[in-house]
Amino acid sequence: MAMAPRAYVMALVLSVAAVIHAHGAVHKVGDSAGWTTIGSPDYKQWAVTKTFELGDVIRFEYNPQFHNVMRVTHAMYRACNATAPLATYTTGNDSISITTRGHHYFICGVNGHCQSGQRVDINVLPTTATPSSSPASSMAAPTLSSAQSPGPSSNTAASSMASIAKALLLAMAILFHLGFA
Repeated sequence: MAMAPRAYVMALVLSVAAVIHAHGAVHKVGDSAGWTTIGSPDYKQWAVTKTFELGDVIRFEYNPQFHNVMRVTHAMYRACNATAPLATYTTGNDSISITTRGHHYFICGVNGHCQSGQRVDINVLPTTATPSSSPASSMAAPTLSSAQSPGPSSNTAASSMASIAKALLLAMAILFHLGFA
């Protein structure tokens, strides 16, 4: 019977470590330029330099008096068609969690902005490592959280490794504290 509590503690610690690691990177669209037409940022080039994973957050920072963000289909993206978006964001500080693989298309719906390059294709590749491989989590729609959105971070191998290391250190500390290590 002594093994049962130990198994429960191990399961709890591993669950905590998994939750800590499940929070993905935050990608500020356009980096320091943000979501704008000023300076003609190259959002296509920005996107291809990133590796997007499930659980990552795509952050759009912009002046809401002059811009917005619309999630659209591939056909609408190609045509810069903002007449029937899948979702519209207008706070100027929009964070969208990526919960499905594949392409996620966003444009600015202000007249002429998409045509001048204010659009981005976020592609989460099927081979990307995932924090959870359950079908339910991969089918969820992207969510918006403007009120409490995470701060900026980079999506490098180093930051990913740092997250894993922190989760493992936390798990080890809990085990040590409980006398299991």
